Amino acid sequence: MAGSKRELTELLTEVGLFSRCTKRERQTIARHAQTAELPAGTDLVREGEPGDALFVILEGEAVVTRDGDEVARVGPGSHFGELAILDGAPRSATVVAATDVKVAVLGIRMFRTLLREFPELAEQLLVGLAGELRAAQAAVQQATHTQ
Repeated sequence: MAGSKRELTELLTEVGLFSRCTKRERQTIARHAQTAELPAGTDLVREGEPGDALFVILEGEAVVTRDGDEVARVGPGSHFGELAILDGAPRSATVVAATDVKVAVLGIRMFRTLLREFPELAEQLLVGLAGELRAAQAAVQQATHTQ
């Protein structure tokens, strides 16, 4: 178990949402996250359902679909579910394990506890999320200009 927590601490460096957190903050997040090994075909999240957890893929691959259409394939270091735990809105996509997967799961209660325990974490998360939003906007603009 210790190895997976260390692995998760390092992977969080690559996750935009947590990339600006300090090593201590990432270690705390990793310590409080649960890990699960799930077989291929498992629904990790379902579009339209309430979201109560953030997921980080540690091993394996998953398929992301919206309205039944595949929009992405994600692997180790990829994360999803942060928007639902930030704004409480229903899940915006379905994510299904394409292979056997190992995931880290951070529930909404623990997420909120961490924000209270580390007030500076909220600022770091906002900066990370803003970076992801800017990258998504740039990708949309690039796609619009190439059409």
